[in-house]
Amino acid sequence: MSRLANRISAGHFVVTGELTPPKGTDISGLKARSELLADHIDAFNVTDSHASKMSLSPMAAAHELTVLGVEPILQMTIRDRNRIALQSDMLGAWLLGVKNLVCMGGDPPHLGDHPEAKPVFDISTEDLIQAAGNLNNGKDMMDNLLSGSTGFHIGAVVNPGADDIDKEIARLESKVAAGAKFFQTQAIFDADRFAGFMERVSHLDIAILAGIMPIKSVKMAAFMNEKIPGIDVPDHVIDRIDGAADTVKESTAVAAEIIKAIKPICQGIHVMALGWEEHIPGVLQLAGVTHEE
Repeated sequence: MSRLANRISAGHFVVTGELTPPKGTDISGLKARSELLADHIDAFNVTDSHASKMSLSPMAAAHELTVLGVEPILQMTIRDRNRIALQSDMLGAWLLGVKNLVCMGGDPPHLGDHPEAKPVFDISTEDLIQAAGNLNNGKDMMDNLLSGSTGFHIGAVVNPGADDIDKEIARLESKVAAGAKFFQTQAIFDADRFAGFMERVSHLDIAILAGIMPIKSVKMAAFMNEKIPGIDVPDHVIDRIDGAADTVKESTAVAAEIIKAIKPICQGIHVMALGWEEHIPGVLQLAGVTHEE
């Protein structure tokens, strides 16, 4: 069983983060970031060609983290591989020491640095979740027996800020039915709206890790509001960042306030601060989140 699963089962407030494999084979930066945050983060998502920009295999990067004693969460996307390759990669990941998966669709290839790449999307995210569960039970998607099974802690993603929240919750329920046990959310900026979402999914036996994304600049906030579905950075937050003498200090304060507001109603947080990892310890300290909780 993964350490992350154990901590969730024990009722600890967990913290997950993200690491993006490099575009190349030099993983010194990835190792340095993981070591910087190892005392603050329970497990790290290892992204799968984030934003559809080709990068080092997340499976290889995840294995390197296990060598360091750091627990990875392997992102599995349905964008680039068919069902045969996805199942094969999951078996390989388990053999390489990966115990957590988060299953998702993946960003469309035309948005990345290989815009002419053909998307696959052979199966749905729910199918992928179910396939991972089958591997845990010693069978493949066609019910063929395996010579050795897996034991993945299976997660997925959800967007509490979706415009059609009824549809989003129905999709969440279908992922739970497929076998997902924990969910990482899109970035949360409205604690009251998140509380309403949590109330609506309270009938489900799952762990919700609320997305936390420090705002680096007003430009970043405007971009997210315009380009990223389900994210709404409120005007009062943008005004605070815009008027701050110290952007890092103000952004840290905003993120910590959100964590404090939602901490009583969820099982943990998922911190997304790519390129700003050095500020994560400060955010957690200000929010009163300790690794021992």
